[in-house]
Amino acid sequence: MKAEPQEEHRWLEQLLGEWTVTSEDPAGTEQSNAPWVENVRSMQGLWVVCEGQGTMPDGKFGQTLMTLGFNPLRQRYVGTWVGSMMTHMWVYDGELEDEGRTLALNCEGPDFEDPGRSCRYQDRITLIDANHRTLTARVETEDGTWKDIMKADYRRR
Repeated sequence: MKAEPQEEHRWLEQLLGEWTVTSEDPAGTEQSNAPWVENVRSMQGLWVVCEGQGTMPDGKFGQTLMTLGFNPLRQRYVGTWVGSMMTHMWVYDGELEDEGRTLALNCEGPDFEDPGRSCRYQDRITLIDANHRTLTARVETEDGTWKDIMKADYRRR
């Protein structure tokens, strides 16, 4: 079987390259003194692989790995995220919003305040311009509204 990239796969190509990443908590304070670096590469136009590394807020080294693609049969963006700071694998199901500027990636995972519970989360990749993007992580609250829990700023190197 040979799959060919679709228009949706080409949207993901905007993420390719090397990025400097700074993050902040919802209150707007920077979480890490040292910026992270993320390298994003393509797997033959069908998948992008985003590999990040840097210093965690506690001073320890951290790594992240995100995969993103598009499933034409389901007409949905799909992917995963894992990090060296946790054991949960986040599985994404997403779609474009904001007239194609934002990729909203829905997932489910452990409630950070009550690990026995599960919560709905959403990671939102927003393209500001060709050299700047953001990632906002948010959790769905009990009343159905979304609460931002982290924001990262990506600048092309």
